[in-house]
Amino acid sequence: MCGIVGIVNQNHEVAAELYESLIQLQHRGQDSAGIMTCDEFFHRRISQGLVRDVFDKEDIERLSGKLGIGHVRYPTTGGACQEQAQPFWLGSPYGIALAHNGNLTNYKQLRTELRKSRRHLNTESDSETLIHLFADGFAETEPVHTSSGFFEQVCGSVSQIFQKVQGSYSVLSIVVGKGLVAFRDPNGIRPLCMGIRRSDDGTEDVIIASETTAFFGLGFEEMGDIAPGEVVFVDLEGKLFRRILQQAEFRPCVFEYVYFARPDSRLNDISVYRARLRMGQNLAKNWLKTYPEIKPDVVIPVPFTSNTAALAFAHEIQVRYSEGLYKNPFIGRTFIMPGDALRRESVRFKLSPQKIEIKNKSVLLLDDSIVRGTTSREIVRMVRDCGAKQVYLVSACPPVKFPCYYGINIPTSKELIAHNKSIAAIQEYLGVDILLYQNLEDLQEATLRKGLHRVKKPCMACMDGDYCAGVISEQEAAQ
Repeated sequence: MCGIVGIVNQNHEVAAELYESLIQLQHRGQDSAGIMTCDEFFHRRISQGLVRDVFDKEDIERLSGKLGIGHVRYPTTGGACQEQAQPFWLGSPYGIALAHNGNLTNYKQLRTELRKSRRHLNTESDSETLIHLFADGFAETEPVHTSSGFFEQVCGSVSQIFQKVQGSYSVLSIVVGKGLVAFRDPNGIRPLCMGIRRSDDGTEDVIIASETTAFFGLGFEEMGDIAPGEVVFVDLEGKLFRRILQQAEFRPCVFEYVYFARPDSRLNDISVYRARLRMGQNLAKNWLKTYPEIKPDVVIPVPFTSNTAALAFAHEIQVRYSEGLYKNPFIGRTFIMPGDALRRESVRFKLSPQKIEIKNKSVLLLDDSIVRGTTSREIVRMVRDCGAKQVYLVSACPPVKFPCYYGINIPTSKELIAHNKSIAAIQEYLGVDILLYQNLEDLQEATLRKGLHRVKKPCMACMDGDYCAGVISEQEAAQ
């Protein structure tokens, strides 16, 4: 899972706006950040760390050009190191830079084929294979000098990618002297949104990003989503070309709505905030049905991604909502931290309990999901240490039982607490008096209830094992 953004600006240089956009996408990746701009030349700054630490005023001034892309990284392949930071770039056949959000399930096969064709790969990142495949599509074609002609070349290149690549991929690329290219895998697993900004002089700027979080602050209006299997090209004058090349069943990742996306985002014509409200509502109805005689004193979310669902849950069961756990916003998201030891260590630094909201009370904790269980166990222990009489834990997400191969860092089932444990065993391990999960059907209904979307079923493979875009062996995934 990563965050990507691309901007074509008609009147101003884009580096500062790319920086602001990456700040708004920081929740999607905290390992590294990068910006690539271009005028006559490419200008790049990449490094490990948070966006605010990677770029300074001099960097932004040096990154010249009215066209650029940015990336924040959450590593799923290639490990955490500076060499894997994006965007990547190639000098031939055009000057091409690329940023990718997703995960390729046949990456190792693609890497082997590229090496056999005498391509040097400098990293273990699946995104590097994508830029080589994208460039290959232009290698045997003659240069063109019109935007419409170049768009046809882009469509040919992306069509080849669709035939060869399995997995999830939302991609942004800039081509020197041409413009901004975007495309999304035929299942539309990872999000990609587009916005437009009209200037007084009649020119139009375009932004394409993983989420709509940056659009309002920069003055862009939402234009909707790039469709599954669609390719979009924006030339240097802001002229827009788009075409759907291939489409499979639309299966956007449900975890975007459960956890990853910011609640003020709108993805695939579905409000993340409203989806989370409905998750809390459906979960509360299940609680009332399953435990009609048990009423907690207080409902406390595990902040911040659970706050919205907990608010709806508390309203539905008519119990007071309390932010009894305070989260330090300057500590990273524990789910995307590498390693259980680091996740456990960070919990007590990240969350501070308010004893006055917990002591001598029956506390119902609502979390967005329970994946490995290490974080949840520490939180329950912390709440008990503050004097809670009973601790109930409910999850807005069903049990996560299977690996994710499409961009969430869950490569093997042995990491998952629900893979081979019963609900009773998980409840005992977590140390709670009651454990209640969302039903699969209720999560799907909550996500899809409203909107003009064309989604019949989101990707829920980590919960139901229904993979839509290829798998890899767990042994290979763990390597």
